Amino acid sequence: MYNFLLPDEFIRSVYEITPEKLKDLGIKGIITDLDNTLVEWDRADATEELVQWFEMMREAGIKIIIASNNHEARVRQFAEPHGIPFIFRAKKPLGAAYYAALVQLRLRRHEVAMLGDQLLTDVIGAKRQKLYTFLVRPVADSDGLVTKFNRFVERRVYNDLKRKGKYPWED
Repeated sequence: MYNFLLPDEFIRSVYEITPEKLKDLGIKGIITDLDNTLVEWDRADATEELVQWFEMMREAGIKIIIASNNHEARVRQFAEPHGIPFIFRAKKPLGAAYYAALVQLRLRRHEVAMLGDQLLTDVIGAKRQKLYTFLVRPVADSDGLVTKFNRFVERRVYNDLKRKGKYPWED
């Protein structure tokens, strides 16, 4: 029932994604969400650990682009210091931002993974584009106003998965 909604992999943190893992999957690029995926939605800058992760990916030849539904100033302030291209006001789960990201990465769908923290935006949009999907546990317990509705729907899905013995993040 949830095939269109569930990611290919549930992960606890972006740091579970390594260049070796991506290469084993044939992945050469990552489209990543920003808020509550890479850092808390209210944190302006990358952590030192995240900067090291970006560098590890870059050294391995893995391309990264940020696709965020947030406004330009927020995404630019985060991405530019690290030389990461970005798409703001992406309107995920609509397909235009995913297509634009593929064009900028100069990669094919089967070579790109989506990394995000929301089922209703990141995963559904990427699944519609036939991208490999990683759903990361949100890095913060709080969310911006718009995301709160999505979390309500996600909780219903997760509760159903838990009843079926398939909950992805056993605590």
